[in-house]
Amino acid sequence: MRSEDEDEFRHFTAARWPGLVRTAYLLTGDLGHAEDLAQATLIKAYRSWHRVRRVEDVDAYVRKILVNANRSRFRSKRPVEYSVATVPEPHARPDASRAVEDRDVLFAALAGLPPRQRAIVVLRYWEDLAEGEVADLLGCSVGNVKSQASRALAKLRNDAGLAGLSSFREPAASLRGERA
Repeated sequence: MRSEDEDEFRHFTAARWPGLVRTAYLLTGDLGHAEDLAQATLIKAYRSWHRVRRVEDVDAYVRKILVNANRSRFRSKRPVEYSVATVPEPHARPDASRAVEDRDVLFAALAGLPPRQRAIVVLRYWEDLAEGEVADLLGCSVGNVKSQASRALAKLRNDAGLAGLSSFREPAASLRGERA
């Protein structure tokens, strides 16, 4: 790869890493698996960066790689894990225990959804994608996205853990930790 392409990819990775890990976490329910999934996604994007950088919406293309990589985790007997040379130091953060508890409850509720419904909720309400974009990413019809989203939201509304959350009013705001 040319040095200009390397620099462009390095900047892309630095800017997108947190968002990819967040989305992967919502899909997998495990931070370790989420980081592995995000890393595997970026490896695939790097290998074909000369093609990826030319598409109209690079973020959508990489998001599709992420969703497909997550899907393929369930097809194999065991997820592929990649090692890193050094483990990054955790960042010190102010105490936000209530928000963390609320998010844990929400993530547990998401983990209770079937993988397809979880992917639809994450892409539709966390990533704020249109129904058509979600359908394209998952390779299904818009009607299927609508019906699966409706079923998933009904399950989330009836979740006993979420019933106690005052912040659970609107899915996207709750997933992002915002107050509705």
